[in-house]
Amino acid sequence: MNLSLKKTIIRIALIVIISQSNISIAQENKFLSLQDAINLCIQNNKQLKLTLSKMESAKTSVKEATNNRLPDAGISGSYLLITKPKLSGPLVENTTPPNIHQAGFTMATASLPLFSGFKIKNGIESAKYLEQAVKLDVEVDKDAIIQNTIEAYSNLYKAKSNVTVIKENLKQAALRTIDFQNLESKGIVARNDLLRIQLQESNIELALLDAESNWKLANLNMNLMLGLEENTRIEIDSNSFSLTEDNRTYETYEQQAFTSRNEIAALQYREKSALAGIRMAKADYYPSLKLTGGYFAAYVPSFITITNAWNGGIGLSYNISSIWKTGAKVNSAKIALTDIKLRESILNDQIKLEITQAFERYIVSKEKINVYAKALELADENNKITKNKYRNNLVTTTELLDADVQHLQAELNYTNSKADATVAYNKLKQLTGTLSDTATTSN
Repeated sequence: MNLSLKKTIIRIALIVIISQSNISIAQENKFLSLQDAINLCIQNNKQLKLTLSKMESAKTSVKEATNNRLPDAGISGSYLLITKPKLSGPLVENTTPPNIHQAGFTMATASLPLFSGFKIKNGIESAKYLEQAVKLDVEVDKDAIIQNTIEAYSNLYKAKSNVTVIKENLKQAALRTIDFQNLESKGIVARNDLLRIQLQESNIELALLDAESNWKLANLNMNLMLGLEENTRIEIDSNSFSLTEDNRTYETYEQQAFTSRNEIAALQYREKSALAGIRMAKADYYPSLKLTGGYFAAYVPSFITITNAWNGGIGLSYNISSIWKTGAKVNSAKIALTDIKLRESILNDQIKLEITQAFERYIVSKEKINVYAKALELADENNKITKNKYRNNLVTTTELLDADVQHLQAELNYTNSKADATVAYNKLKQLTGTLSDTATTSN
């Protein structure tokens, strides 16, 4: 056995060891179904946590607006040192003025709003509508996170499948190299044909290096998304990409999008909030009415002591400058409403375009599966026929290598097409607002 043949056998042994290495490190692997991955991502996603904090802020705003209905209360007190005052007037004529050097005052006030032009009521309504809009924003972000998880899971599946297919082809290429080395040593094939076979094996080795690098990067990306340790090796459930039939028409998807998209509902709540904002601005045109009450006490040594001075009543106030200042506030609120209506119109156009594109991608992805399945059958048959012809010297080495490359590409295309179809279908569901309900349903 020559040295070149020994090296080839050793290389085949290494390939077999590498292909079986997953078994020896099973304790480091983590099997995850697509639903498991989605659950982990929702639980650990930092962007979603940031959005949830915005929802808590919206809840706080509602509470602040509601608190405006509660009474205002305050207490104040003062202690003063006073220089000797000069008193004059009929009350102090022919009398000895008191010797005043200090004074103390205490005052407590409370007021309860009775009417403020419905400003408080509309403020509460506006805050509640915004809270509902933010809740829907959370659902939009959640759908986006689910879709990103599905795409990352699909990329990992394709990367691992590519590695598996290329490893298998590399083993076959290495075995073919041994055959050609034996034939070349016996003078049956030309040296040039052996070099072509070895060159193809080298190209497959390079392809394997790229595929393994892509797999590692896809695995790392998945770990970061799911909050797992960086060295965790994720095992994919291929059943997540099984096919189911969904023959709904484009019109059905479009109609569902306009009834189920959270972005539309969120803008509708923001429109209601803007309308409440206009009413809030107009409230400044009206006077405010409050129920007031308080207590006052004073102590001025050698002069007067006041205690038990309770008071209560109704207070009416009106800011005259609101006559010319409020108009600008109202116009600003109306502009905000117009902006939201324009955003609604833009979103409607955007949805039509998105649904059209997603539906076409979904239909094409399903058709590609059938085309690639047929292509794989043809490539497999062509590969077998070409090998038989080559043994009978009916085709060239170049034709043999071309058939092998075509078979490899057909395997990769078919493997990737199933994952691509699942991503396309779930993207269509995301754009119709139904992804959260059936996040793992395949195409």
